[in-house]
Amino acid sequence: MANRFVQENLTLVQERVLAAARKSGRHAGEITLIGVSKTHPAERIREAYEAGLRHFGENRVQEWEGKRGGIEDLAATWHLIGHLQSNKAARAARMFHRVDSVDDLALAQRLDRARLEMGAAERMRVLIEVRVAEEESKSGVPASELQELAEKVLLLPRLDFAGLLCIPPFLDEAEQVRPYFQRLRELRDDLAKRLGKSLPVLSMGMSHDFEVAIEEGATEVRVGTAIFGERPKPAPSASSPE
Repeated sequence: MANRFVQENLTLVQERVLAAARKSGRHAGEITLIGVSKTHPAERIREAYEAGLRHFGENRVQEWEGKRGGIEDLAATWHLIGHLQSNKAARAARMFHRVDSVDDLALAQRLDRARLEMGAAERMRVLIEVRVAEEESKSGVPASELQELAEKVLLLPRLDFAGLLCIPPFLDEAEQVRPYFQRLRELRDDLAKRLGKSLPVLSMGMSHDFEVAIEEGATEVRVGTAIFGERPKPAPSASSPE
């Protein structure tokens, strides 16, 4: 039986998704809820799965390697949503179904090559992460370079470029984040027109602002704290950050 804390939190989040979808004239079924399980143990992921959650997002390849063994039996979809270094691309290609944070060509090329070497029959879905705010600490491709990168990613035969992701600034009022979500939607719409390709996925919105993101067209929302509670502090590591 699912842990009641996780189960109750998940139910509340699903109700919030439904309300936001209705407010914007959309169907809740159009929106994929991704549980951000970074720093939470495998047991919490299993509890959320038993409560009905099917998509999970992790930020670090190394952390996922350490806990995936206990939950490999789950028929879930695993997303890498954190910044990925090119030298970890091959590992990510083996362990995740989707990489939602592609931000340069070298990374995309390594993912494509890794899928070839694996003999993977299906293309890996990827999103391009866009930097929607001028914050040096944020990863993502600048909007001015988005089309060039997208055109090159489209040429990689083992990747399925499906849309965009953003991580806007954390602002106290969710309403203050709306312009960043609007910006990503506009970038997606313009890019789809320029490429002549449907780009159905907009991954934007987290625990404190996902309702606004849904109102602005999000098709995937990444929710961690509102489902799993406050994150435990990760153990110190000598390895390089990802």
